[in-house]
Amino acid sequence: MSRAATLEVKRPIVVKLGGEIVGGPVGAAVAADVAGLVGYGASVVVVHGGGPQATALQKALGIEPKIVGGRRITDAATLDVMKMAVAGKVNVELCSQLLAAGARPVGLHGASSGVVRGVKRPPRVVSGGGPDPIDFGLVGDITGFNRELLDLLAFAGYVPVVACLAADASGQVLNVNADIVANQLASALEAAHLFLVTSTPGVLRDVKDPTSRLRTLTVAEAKAAITGGVVTGGMIPKLEESMAALADGRVGAIHIVGEVAAGDLRRELTEPGAVGTTLYP
Repeated sequence: MSRAATLEVKRPIVVKLGGEIVGGPVGAAVAADVAGLVGYGASVVVVHGGGPQATALQKALGIEPKIVGGRRITDAATLDVMKMAVAGKVNVELCSQLLAAGARPVGLHGASSGVVRGVKRPPRVVSGGGPDPIDFGLVGDITGFNRELLDLLAFAGYVPVVACLAADASGQVLNVNADIVANQLASALEAAHLFLVTSTPGVLRDVKDPTSRLRTLTVAEAKAAITGGVVTGGMIPKLEESMAALADGRVGAIHIVGEVAAGDLRRELTEPGAVGTTLYP
């Protein structure tokens, strides 16, 4: 690693994985890189989702998923599914991959000493959801994190593995989008880097052409890419959340990467844009 990268890893690194990544070869590659970064001296916190697994379990149980504007409506039955799929199956599988790679993972969720705190989201108008406010049910907005617990684990060499569930002061568990958890946690930890590991290789000028990847973007350039129609679909909310995390200057850089092999996260640290798209303030 370069001297610059050596200095940067003294601040935490947050790595977010989508549910589609966990359990497969990309998840194993990320686990190997996380273990390597911890061995190098970095403190790393992992955040994960589990949308595909939750949808599959809902259908297996005869529950039809309700998605509005790309967001899951979470009633009591759906929340039970999220607990089983995200805090259960996905969290255990990811911890297993990290353990196999030589890391020391600790699985957590919002009710784990309030590691992710939230309140129920009020009804709101969302893009793609029509003109009326949508009540998403047991979905939360983040109000804070248990920084003491995360620091205690991370600086002792453990890897906190945080499922995308929050809890309010009464202990009510709430479903939260994993990108939101990762971006806001990175800001709270003043992370040097946030990696968003997805099923796409980064931000593309043409979604059908992987070679059209944009290697680096400033926030201003990302906004222009959205308004100009260069960025479309699910990448828009991902970029919007990332831009919000960069706005206060607490996160050094955000890397959107996909289909990584072992060593790629470390390479992206030393050569921003070499593997995915690096977003800067």
